[in-house]
Amino acid sequence: MTDFPYKTALIVGAGPGISASLARQLTARGVKVALAARDIDKLQALVAETGARAFATDASEAASVASLFEDVERAIGEPDVVIYNASGRVRGPIAELDPAEVERAISVSAFGGFLVSQQAAKRMIAKGRGAILFTGATASVKGFAQSAPFAMGKFALRGLAQSAARELGPKGIHVAHFIIDGAVRSETRPENPDKPDAMLDPDAVAQSYIDVLLQRRSAWSHEVELRPWTETF
Repeated sequence: MTDFPYKTALIVGAGPGISASLARQLTARGVKVALAARDIDKLQALVAETGARAFATDASEAASVASLFEDVERAIGEPDVVIYNASGRVRGPIAELDPAEVERAISVSAFGGFLVSQQAAKRMIAKGRGAILFTGATASVKGFAQSAPFAMGKFALRGLAQSAARELGPKGIHVAHFIIDGAVRSETRPENPDKPDAMLDPDAVAQSYIDVLLQRRSAWSHEVELRPWTETF
């Protein structure tokens, strides 16, 4: 596994699902990993398991994101892979939603993605290489009733990823957006034994991220859709 092209990684919006699987697979390849979340207490078991470093941050605040990158650099060096997994969600009828809650949800899903990718780009452009990955959802391409704030945030994040890929790709930076189209299996959300593989396996999702990171520039993927067989197109 010495041929993996990246040495340091930052996962923003880290939690027990896809992020945890990514942390395990990256550290297994010898990558130094930093995990960022508002609540880092929930990450302590993962930190103990993988040796990753945890940092508290608010991805929707510019000063907090700038401090995060400085702290990560001091701890493990400049991250040459940055993965944005954070998202905000508030549900309800459009006529009844609290505007402040909607603003917060969009700030986390989309504006936070901009802030994190901006800090990553500043560093990666100077080196002429790196990778920025964004985690999207079904809501990136299809809005559901009573879920407008999530759809607005994820649509915007997808637009950011597309613009960043066109701008940063020629500078040697691989930008990719992942549409996670389906429920992700977890201890609190187990799979129906009558429908095997009806939910996304977080380890399988993480493997897809690893596969994209291993791509050569002559054949980069910029968007990947992942869905179990039960999900419709």
